[in-house]
Parts: sequence; structure tokens; C-alpha cells
Amino acid sequence: MIQSILLRYYGGDFGDGAAAGMFGGALIAIVFVAILIGIGLIPQILYMLTLQNTLKEVSPENQKMPPANVWLLLIPLFGTVWAFIVVNKMADSLKAEFAKRNVPIDEDRPGYSVGLTYCILICCSIIPFLGFLAAIGGLVCWIIYWVKIAGYKTKLQQTKPM
Repeated sequence: MIQSILLRYYGGDFGDGAAAGMFGGALIAIVFVAILIGIGLIPQILYMLTLQNTLKEVSPENQKMPPANVWLLLIPLFGTVWAFIVVNKMADSLKAEFAKRNVPIDEDRPGYSVGLTYCILICCSIIPFLGFLAAIGGLVCWIIYWVKIAGYKTKLQQTKPM
């Protein structure tokens, strides 16, 4: 079947089919990798939507960065550095907003400690041998940070600005 598709598309003859088989195998591998990348991007996109929507709940005067800037996390390598900035700005924005609304919170800088830990562990994941453990820890901290930020978003939605 793959050979007939290739013949129609390229209009050539693949002889005994060996070249078509190799091309077909490569095509399947490329599709498989694309699916894996897509599956990996889904949680990342949902995470960034949570960050963006949380910042949208913060009044404009307390936003330390525009909500749309969280999408810069998608840029390879730059996103790793930008994550530190997002965690810092998110914590400062939430702190200012909760203070404005007189809402008690359990942290001085909401989400900062676990967010910073997540960023550091992800950076440490490039260390040979220990990197795998750091990556697992970073993933766990990322999920905890995501859940915390979602909780703060809910808390902001339940309280009215003063």
C-alpha cells in the first residue's frame, strides 16, 4: 500500500520495493515522533492557559507582566530561562492582588518556592547521570506548581476586587 502511494506521489519506480519500504518506515517514524511531540505539547499548552488565565484574574495595576507573555515559554532554550521570570512575576502579581483584596494566603510569595524549585530541577536535568532524577523531580514540582496556581486562580475568582 505504501509503495502504491509513493508511486502515485513521486511517479517513480522503486524497483524491488526496498527503497519504498525504507521510505515508508521513515515516514512512519516521523509520524510517530510528531504524535509524541503533539502529546507532549498538550499538557504544556494547558499549563500556559492556566498561567495566562490566572494573570487575567489579577487587576491590571497588579500584573507584573502581560498575561500573553506566558506563551514565550514555548520558545526552546529561551523558555527555560523565561520560566524563572514567569514564576517570579506570577508570585509578585498574586501577592499584590491578594493584598489588594485583603485575602489571606499561606505564602509570602504565592507559588514562588515550588515554582523556583521546578525551574532549578529542570535546568539540572542536563547533568549526566543525575539529570534523570532531576527531571523527575522537576516534573513533580511542575505539576505541584500548576495545581497551586490553579488554586490561586480559583481563589481570585471567588473573591471580588475591592
